[in-house]
Amino acid sequence: MISRIKEIITYYSLSNRAFAIKCGLKDNTFINQLNGVREVSLNTINAILLSFEDISAEWLLRGKGQMLLSEVNNDAQNIERVTRLADTIANLQGTINEQMKTIQLLTEDNKKVRGELAMLKNERNAG
Repeated sequence: MISRIKEIITYYSLSNRAFAIKCGLKDNTFINQLNGVREVSLNTINAILLSFEDISAEWLLRGKGQMLLSEVNNDAQNIERVTRLADTIANLQGTINEQMKTIQLLTEDNKKVRGELAMLKNERNAG
C-alpha cells in the first residue's frame, strides 16, 4: 500500500509534507507511515480517499483496478497540467529573453567602461 500512496504523491506532484497537509494528517506521523516505521492507519487511508475523491479505494487498499476512478478525469487533468506547463514555459522563455537582453546591454556597457578606463590610464601616463 505504501508504494501506491507514493504513486499518488508522485501523480499529483506533491511533496510528502504537502500531501500530508492536503489530507489533514500530521506530517511526522504520515512520514513514519510512509517510511514503514509505523503501520498505515485506517485514519490515513480514509483521509487520502476523502482528499482525493478520484482515487479508487479498491486500488489503494488491494492494488486492483486503475488508480483513478475515471480515465476521463485523468485526460482532463493531463490537459490542464500540460496547459499550465506550457504557460510556465512561455513565461520562463520571456524571462530568459529579457535577461539575455540585459546581459547584452551590460556587456556593451562593460566594454565601453573598460575602453574609457584604458583611455584615462593612457592620459594619466602621458601627462
